[in-house]
Amino acid sequence: MSLLSQQQINFDLGDRIRDAGHVTAEFLSEIIHATCRRFPSANQNARAARIERLIQSQAWTDAALALIDLELPQWQLRRLAYDDGEWYCALSRQRELPDWLDQSIETRHADLALAILSAFVEAQRISTPPSRRSVPAVPQGANLLYEPVCSDNFA
Repeated sequence: MSLLSQQQINFDLGDRIRDAGHVTAEFLSEIIHATCRRFPSANQNARAARIERLIQSQAWTDAALALIDLELPQWQLRRLAYDDGEWYCALSRQRELPDWLDQSIETRHADLALAILSAFVEAQRISTPPSRRSVPAVPQGANLLYEPVCSDNFA
């Protein structure tokens, strides 16, 4: 899958999370399928099995936090607050820094699990390394007015 299509999926997924009213098992599975690279599909490890148990028991908030722990170990929950009917979630790579120095991801939603999942999807989008080619691309079109000039003085 190309990087552009991956980013488009994450943007669409972010819009769907903002528009959702609550979490379902199908929606959370779709988020995992679209964003998670470490979540094993064939060989289960203990953390992935725990996430599946949390999804089966409909523990959405715990499942979202476990996804962050599994997929984005360098990110930590910086702030989780409820104000005026919305949950505010902030993820950060460096929690010890003051707020004004840290580049954290801040999201909000009326549902706690969706606020955390929205921050997770955004952190996943930012953390995805850009794909690089092994050989740099060469511009194909040459300017017709281009003429090489030797500027060395051999005198």
